[in-house]
Amino acid sequence: MTRHVSSRCFKCYSMLNNRQKVEWNNRGFSTLHALVAAAVSFYLVMISDLFNEDAHNSIIIDRKSWLSDCMFGVSIGYFLTDLTMIMLYFPSLGGNEYLLHHGLSMYAIGLALLSGKAHMYILMVLFTEITTPFVNLRWYLDVAGQKTCNLYLYNGVALFVGWLIARIILFIYMFTHMYFHLDQARSIFSLGFYSLVAVPSVVAVMNVFWFWKILKGMVKTLSRRKHSENGRTD
Repeated sequence: MTRHVSSRCFKCYSMLNNRQKVEWNNRGFSTLHALVAAAVSFYLVMISDLFNEDAHNSIIIDRKSWLSDCMFGVSIGYFLTDLTMIMLYFPSLGGNEYLLHHGLSMYAIGLALLSGKAHMYILMVLFTEITTPFVNLRWYLDVAGQKTCNLYLYNGVALFVGWLIARIILFIYMFTHMYFHLDQARSIFSLGFYSLVAVPSVVAVMNVFWFWKILKGMVKTLSRRKHSENGRTD
């Protein structure tokens, strides 16, 4: 679907080499998954009363719904498909850090799906996919030769802000919430509890590492733009 739409709507698509076309298509379906996953996660955690402290008698760690089950199933399918493509074209579509990220994601989502536990925390982690469209748009503009356009700059700023909120601040909130509900977390079977602590911690470290790279890239882009404008003024 991405190939057919892109070949008709984007002139630059036909000028890409085969490897770039594969990555272009790959980022197309990753963007679709990210938008759906973020929307469903936001609805279940923030809008619905599924995880409202006073809405149900059951403890939060045990709450789930048919929609969270469906979303987890779709996400496992996405991560498995993307992981297969990464391995087939390794390292063109991503290095070892992507293998680790996808492996941990499938493990955590699968464990929550099978056990019916900790759906709220997994949905919080899944919401971080909201930053993926900005990452992909940055790549699209790069291969299309649009790095000097304003959209590239605005998207970079949006990526920085989005990453800060969704992958740094949200994780701090999640760990804080987990700490104040530690008695509930400990009620999970041993493997589930230790996984609930370990997997988000590893992902959080990766998020901080990538955030540092995003920050350096944004500073570099702003600096280049400033020098360019100064040169035109001179």
